[in-house]
Amino acid sequence: MSLEEKIKSIRKKIDKLDKEILHLLNQRAGLSMEIGRLKKEGDIETYDPLREHEILDFLCSINQGPISNESIRNVFNEIISACRTLVKKHVVTYLGPPGSYTHLACIKNFGSSVDAIPKENINDVFETVENGESEYGIVPVENSIEGVVNQTLDMFIEHEAKISGEISIKVSHCLLSINENPKDIKIIYSHPQAFAQCSKWIKRNYPKVKLLETSSTAKAAELASGEINSAAIASDFAARLYGLKIMYSHIEDCSNNFTRFFILSKQISKRTGKDKTSILLSIHHVPGSLFRILEIFSERGINLTKIESRPIKGKPWQYLFFIDFEGHVEDPDINQALKEMEEKVIFLKLLGSYHIRSQ
Repeated sequence: MSLEEKIKSIRKKIDKLDKEILHLLNQRAGLSMEIGRLKKEGDIETYDPLREHEILDFLCSINQGPISNESIRNVFNEIISACRTLVKKHVVTYLGPPGSYTHLACIKNFGSSVDAIPKENINDVFETVENGESEYGIVPVENSIEGVVNQTLDMFIEHEAKISGEISIKVSHCLLSINENPKDIKIIYSHPQAFAQCSKWIKRNYPKVKLLETSSTAKAAELASGEINSAAIASDFAARLYGLKIMYSHIEDCSNNFTRFFILSKQISKRTGKDKTSILLSIHHVPGSLFRILEIFSERGINLTKIESRPIKGKPWQYLFFIDFEGHVEDPDINQALKEMEEKVIFLKLLGSYHIRSQ
């Protein structure tokens, strides 16, 4: 048998498997629609993030390769998204423009079958969730190198949208262009943070090229898509969206760079047994007041995962504290701790309790 005949024989087997996969996918979709009808009868929310995470975790636990677990998650996330949309197409707003890392977080969490709508600023995302324009919103809250996104934290002071989940995305930058030759690049566009995160690489490879700052890496990709001698520092996701070639990948100076995003909705998520709670509080400006709050957590064995302070507008040297800790508001220890805190603070606001998902 010739090489061409061997390839043809294998392709026939692949075609047969593809038909079987297609048949099984439609069977799965039919079952999803049946569950959707039952949920509608019982007035149960269509989107069940815990169930979706359990499916992905289980499939990864039994995966024997050669397909990686990351690829398994990506493939089945799209299958789940497509099946979910047959029951109800959810509207999700995110901090745009299209191709931003927040857009990528939206796709990673909900799949590409949702109606994803970009918004110009973080305030707009909060407002669309509160006024019912969207069921969910995605906003960045913290980068492992640059720190917290203060604007997101400030929005929780003004708005009532709740945190119903979180997702972390690894930030990996690429040099993108429509040009074929890297030596022809005269201008590089990107967001100031991306320039800072790739500064050593830029100095080694493009020390004399003009760097122009943009409002986002996605905007940089959009600009580079229309200029032959320019390039953008952005994600491979932006490259696909704007039709750019990846000249160099993984050009960031630190490979361990992640951004955390909050998923916003109107409701507190259900208790899962593996949860995190976020609160906002203001304490009396007297010695020991913060210690007395932290003592409540310590006495109940509640593990704090983050504490961040923000100045109160119009009140110099007075602060609000954003605190994340393990557990759900429905847990007896957490519930009692919050009640005790309310008696010792000026102001306390529950921002949300949500499932801690596997990455």
